[in-house]
Amino acid sequence: MNTLEYVPVPAFADNYIWLVSDGRDAVAVDPGEAAPVRAYLAKRNWRLAAILLTHHHADHVGGVAELIGDTRIPVYGPAAEAIPVVTHPLAGGDRVRLPSPHLELDVLDVPGHTRGHIAYFQAGQAGAAPHVFCGDTLFACGCGRLFEGTPAQMLTSLDALAALPGETQVHCAHEYTLSNIRFALACDPENARLREWHDQASALRERDVPTLPTTIAHERAVNPFLRSDDSAVQRVLAEQLHETVPDRLTSFTLMREWKNRFR
Repeated sequence: MNTLEYVPVPAFADNYIWLVSDGRDAVAVDPGEAAPVRAYLAKRNWRLAAILLTHHHADHVGGVAELIGDTRIPVYGPAAEAIPVVTHPLAGGDRVRLPSPHLELDVLDVPGHTRGHIAYFQAGQAGAAPHVFCGDTLFACGCGRLFEGTPAQMLTSLDALAALPGETQVHCAHEYTLSNIRFALACDPENARLREWHDQASALRERDVPTLPTTIAHERAVNPFLRSDDSAVQRVLAEQLHETVPDRLTSFTLMREWKNRFR
């Protein structure tokens, strides 16, 4: 079995379209734009074999029709969202099996950003790390806005992702890391790991290198949205927002609302 390669292809201003390839065939995750995918496939002489979608937003699905054209390329996506190009609707508990590149992916329901948002988890095998493609639910040092779901839904979704093995490679769909770190430092200023990550991520972006993938273990340590039960984070929220923070759901809700207006 060929070793798989995981490539973040930049699109729009700050999107990443992830390509997974065995060196011959490739899967595209959330191709909101066709041109960069086509260019990269041509450069590597890869054939597009399948498309995976996490949710219905245009910057994640907008390039699909052009990429598939008149072909029979399968398009996997959330059953609970209206995405006309989807040929294989999925819900949590389903499994995607692709022959080439050889991939087996467990589908996770992760609503919050949208009502039917899903993620794809590839378990680690033969010493290889696990991988998760989480769209706009979990970001490096952040999480998605609540456009359709509730804070309780998003917190449950983040809990499900945080429960994955610590070595899981997290393939987010946006390069939001530096702005997310600025907010994280406002919530968790005494976090030494977070301050180190700020320096490392800044150095990567100065060289135009992606900050992704991150890992679940890293996010547990530095992402305030995965640390809503941390007493230090709750204390900062209470002080900054002049609110009582009796539990982690309140903590998460206040944090997400603060992030919406943070500059």
